[in-house]
Parts: sequence; structure tokens; C-alpha cells
Amino acid sequence: QFVEVQYSLCGCLLLNLALAQYEYLGYPPGYPDAAEEQYTAPQLTPDTPRIQLRLAGDKRKHNEGRVEVFYSGEWGTVCDDDFTIHAAQVVCRELGYVEAVSWSPSSKYGKGEGRIWFDNLHCTGKEATLALCPSNGIGVSDCKHSEDVGVVCSDKRIPGFKFVNTLPNHIESLDIQVEDVRIRPILSSYRKRIPVTEGYVEVKDGGKWKQICNTEWSQFNSRVICGMFGFPMEKKYNVRIYKMFARRRTPSYWDFAINCTGNEAHLSSCKLGQPTSLKSNATCAGGFPVVVSCVPGKAFSPSPMAGFRKAFRQEQPLVRLRGGAIVGEGRVEVLKNGEWGTICDDNWSLLSANVVCRELGFGTAQEALSGGRLGQGMGPVHMNEVRCSGFEKSITECSFNKETLGCSHEEDAAVRCNVPAMGFQERLRLSGGRNPYEGRVEVLVERNGSLVWGTVCSESWGTMEAMVVCRQLGLGFASNAFQETWYWPGEVSADAVVMSGVRCSGTEMSLSHCLHHGDHLSCPKGGGRNAAGVSCSETAPDLVLNPQVVEQTTYMEDRPMFMLQCAYEENCLSSTSSQVPANTYRRLLRFSSQIHNNGQSDFRPKASRNSWVWHECHRHYHSMEVFTLYDLFSLNGTKVAEGHKASFCLEDSECDEGIEKRYECANFGDQGITVGCWDTYRHDIDCQWVDITDVKPGDYIFQIVINPNYEVPESDYTNNIVKCRCRYDGHRVWMYSCHNGKTSQ
Repeated sequence: QFVEVQYSLCGCLLLNLALAQYEYLGYPPGYPDAAEEQYTAPQLTPDTPRIQLRLAGDKRKHNEGRVEVFYSGEWGTVCDDDFTIHAAQVVCRELGYVEAVSWSPSSKYGKGEGRIWFDNLHCTGKEATLALCPSNGIGVSDCKHSEDVGVVCSDKRIPGFKFVNTLPNHIESLDIQVEDVRIRPILSSYRKRIPVTEGYVEVKDGGKWKQICNTEWSQFNSRVICGMFGFPMEKKYNVRIYKMFARRRTPSYWDFAINCTGNEAHLSSCKLGQPTSLKSNATCAGGFPVVVSCVPGKAFSPSPMAGFRKAFRQEQPLVRLRGGAIVGEGRVEVLKNGEWGTICDDNWSLLSANVVCRELGFGTAQEALSGGRLGQGMGPVHMNEVRCSGFEKSITECSFNKETLGCSHEEDAAVRCNVPAMGFQERLRLSGGRNPYEGRVEVLVERNGSLVWGTVCSESWGTMEAMVVCRQLGLGFASNAFQETWYWPGEVSADAVVMSGVRCSGTEMSLSHCLHHGDHLSCPKGGGRNAAGVSCSETAPDLVLNPQVVEQTTYMEDRPMFMLQCAYEENCLSSTSSQVPANTYRRLLRFSSQIHNNGQSDFRPKASRNSWVWHECHRHYHSMEVFTLYDLFSLNGTKVAEGHKASFCLEDSECDEGIEKRYECANFGDQGITVGCWDTYRHDIDCQWVDITDVKPGDYIFQIVINPNYEVPESDYTNNIVKCRCRYDGHRVWMYSCHNGKTSQ
């Protein structure tokens, strides 16, 4: 019996250790969480000071900010002296959040005004209100507002949280604190629509859903609610139908009205309105429950006019997002004088991020990101110190500083926007993986009138398809695409193939939007062990070629065939080279390539070290069969010459200041390109050319494509191309107007 217990303890210990290694990954939406405590309202003694809290200042998401305390009829702040994560925990829980994530001293969210109500707080983290933490006493402080403290709270709200107003005489000063908000479709025509765009606005308070009386409701309130749910604007609805519906069913009203200015990113930033006055029959005086009707952005609203719209050229957008893993997030780039550039993060705030999100057809901003968090851009920094009111139609209408000296791409601003709930995550799952970020891909499809789970045929399954899966599940970028998944035992009932011939462009929101065979399945390999699989990652590399280096290093060389034997073996010469004697010359267009990793994770070759190919002639290993393509096109797009480059060796040639090299080729070392480093292929190494021996004099377009087969996932493939104008007169060559991106200039 003792031995059994010992084995049992060892087994539990090993299981806990095995699970612990994946704790840092967290759990994605839809994964079962541990049971949560239910909220119980704090029981305060009569002598406990009555305070209310809010998060204010220059926020970058709604659940963070400067801690402000309402006491004795005025708002004040909290000093950072002796403040700890335990005090932050008390603040966040008093506001209805599950826990505190972090806290910040020294007025990170800007300097507050008024009194400094608390100083030298010594909380244990268990107090029901900040007023119960030992301190110098309310209003006793030797601090300045440069010491105002701020906190970041978790996204999750406490289940069953109920707002208790302890200061009824100052209600107009208080922010809204409820457990949850939703738009509940009422009319049958809206109940089956995805996304839900119209219905009652309901708040969850004390574990119960309540409607809001519309007597004091404004268009600004509707604008904020629509924005929270991923919609850029609101519209009018049929009032008469909802009045009739309200008469048939008695609503359950929340105790308060809501007062928004219209530029808030979230309802929690709006103010409480007056208490709701109800008639004896529980209906609100002269009104009915609040209804909103929202307008989805183009990407989320299938329109019968779509075909008509495509017949006309759409306007060139002035703003775009790049480098984001999922729809509605990315580095903000603006178009100015025909050139895309970035925004410096000085003063970057939720207000400015809201404008970007709405402009692009999304809702309000979940978060305004700074410090190049979603990768570094290229080209100029167009805007600095952007300040918006929140009502501008475009970020280009906001005031900003044109002077960007001191701004670098390490300070590129980004956004994470609210997008409509399309239900895509419910139709896809990863099964059998060691953690929630990997597994066999299983999709939910309709078969014979019922919904069944099944696998995806792995034939032609690659990086682009995996990217769509990870995006659909909200798990970031693909890190690998697998054509065999026998090591991941998925659900046996889902072994059958239900989707085949999947081909994605990589930008789709759902795997079902990709090209596929539909009902006419074709999968000779079958599902089960040969089903498609993926592994996902929150970050990805992003390779960018320096166009100026290409332009500045281009020259022409005539080289005898007998000196090109190795290059000939690697197919780096044109096909006519096989028919000429060894003493003839080949004319080579040579140039250098400087490839920078601007992403958030290292660029590593897909093939593992044991499968790298040794090239005897060059005495080096190839870790990628084709790393870059070099092509020369006529002005009408006909290819006239081509070259390719195996990954001679991926290594860190140079790095940005403060970054250490991690990869080098010497002694069969690890290959890759570190974030913030670049790999330089010099013009004088083999295959760093295009063979133009057979090309006639004229004007051409020269193109370089990095990672052309998408072997390694990246956060942005649009910047993997460099195009240049090229003039060749038979004796000399000129390279000019080199630029990144697919478009010509």
C-alpha cells in the first residue's frame, strides 16, 4: 500500500511538472478554465470611509490607468510611496476585476489633480476596500502628483460582481462598473444573423442581465456600445416594433442611466446617469428598453452590391495595419506623398487608436500599443505626438507634430481593435496537442442535416493554410504546418476527412473562406494519421530587404565559365550555359542583399540541422533549398532572366545597438537571423547575381523575393519583395527607384 501511494505521489508530481512547462502560454479562448469564485459584496462597518475608485489618465487600454479616489466630494489620487502589488490587487478587485496584473509609479498615466488622498499604503491584498488599508490617513501626504500611482487590471471581471453606490449624492461623478455588457437580438430577423448588429443593450450586474431605460439614452451612448462590439458606427432602427415588444414582456431594468460623451473606447469609461425611475408596474417612466442598431464594416457585412463595387476602383486607403496576427490588430501605417510610413508612439492613446480602428471599419480600440510591439516598420516616420478628439473620420485629420527627430521604428505605434464576434472560433479546434497552441486541425461541418467534427486533408497543406487556422482560433501566427499528425491522437470520432483541397492566400478570417473542394472530397492519403496539423505562436519573424543596398551595390561582371562550375551545379546560371564551352564568358548582374529581421521572433530555417544539405563544391550547408528569387522582367511583365539563392548560410552579420549576435555559420553553427539583426549576402559570393548573358539592351524591372515559397512563417509577407527599375545598354547597367512592396512606383 505504501508503494502504491508513493507511485501515486510521483505520478502527480510528474504530471504537475509536465503541465507547468506550458503555464506561460496561458489558455486561449474556449479552453476550460479553473472554477472561479463568485462575488460577495463587501460588508463595511459604519465607520469605514466611503470611497469610489476609477482608472483615469493617458490610458492605452480601458482596464488600466491612474488610480483616482472619490472622497469628500472630490476626486484625488494615490501616492506611489510603499505602494505594492497587494494594494493594486485591492484596487482592481474593488473595481470588479479578478486581479491586478501590475502597477506603475511616477505618474506613468499623467499627473492627476486635486488632493492626494492616500500615501504610504500597506495593504495585504485581502481588504474589501482601499479605505481599509493602513496608511498615513486620508488626505495626509507629502507627495506631489509626479508620484501618482497607476495600475493594470486583468481583462476578466469577477463573476457576479454588483456595483454598490456608496455615494448617492455624487452619482454623476462615478464611472460605470458592471460585470458584463451584451447586445441581445430581440426580433426573429436578427436572432440568426452573424454578427449580431441590433437588439437590447443589457448589462450584467449581480449575476443578472438587466435592460436600460431609454429615457436618457443618447446617440453617443449607442456609438460607444457599437464600438465595443466591433462596429464603426450606429444607425436608426424601427422604434414602433420595439415599443410593441416591450408592452408584451415586462423588462427588468438596471438601477441607473448611462452618460457617455461618444469618444470612450469602453462602457467602463462612461459616467453613471441618474437612478432609473420606475412606475409601479416596473416599466420605466415614458420609455422602453434601450435598443442599438450597429453598422458593420465592409469586411463583416456581406452585401448584394459587392459585385457592383468590384467593377469600380476603390479609393486608395490612407491608413493600413501591418504585422498583426489577427484581424483588427497591427502596426499603424499612413500614406503620405505616395510613401507608406509609421506613427511615433509619443502621446499615443486610446483616443487616437479609436480613430484608426473606426476608420478601418472596426469598432473602438481594445489597446493602443507602443514601442514597436507589433514589429518595426520601414520608411519614414510620418506622424509624431498625435492627438485626436475621437470624432475624426481619419487619423490624418488629427493634430500631430511633423517633426519626428528622435523617433525611430523602435517606437512604432500599433492598435488592437474590437472586431465583431463572427463565431469562427467555434467551428474549428486543435486536437491531441501537448498544449492549446498545437494539434490536429478539426473542423465542424454540416453532414446529412447534423453538425459533425472531422479532419482536413493534408495534401498541399502549408504555411498559408496554417496561418489562417491560427488566426481563426486567435492563437497568433503559425509556427509550423504539419502534413502528418500520427503523434497527436485527436478525437477518434473526428478521424474522417471533411475538407480537402484547401488553398489559402493567408489573409482569410476563416478556413472555410479559402478555396477547397466543397462536398466533392478528394484525399488519397486519407485522414487520421495523415490529417493536417498546425502549431501556433504569439510572435513571428519579419524579413525585410534593404532596397538602398541593392541600388548602391549593383554592377556588371563578365566571368569565364571555368570559374563558375560550382554555380553551374547549383543552377545559378541561365539554361544556355550548358551549351557553351568552358572558355566562354557569362555576363552577371551582381549586387548585395542586406536582409533585416524586423519581427518579434528569430527567423529559423524550416529544416532541422540533421536534414541540412552539404554542398561539397562550396563546402557549406544549405538550410533552405530556395531562400531568395532574383528575376528580371520586361516592362510588360515577361520574365527575361532569373536566378535563385539557396540559403548559403543564415547568420547574424550585424545587429542593432544593444543586440547580441546569436547565429553564425562557422563550425556547423546554428543558422538563423536574430530579431534586430541582419544577414548580408555580399555581391562577390556565388549565385548573388542574375545571368543576363542572353538579355538584350533595354529597360527592365528587377525583382527580389525573400522566402518565396513561404517555407518559414512571417508576420508580414508583403514586404518580402523589392522591385527596382533597371536600364541596360549592352555595356553598362543602372539600377534605380528600388522600393519594398508589390506595387510599382
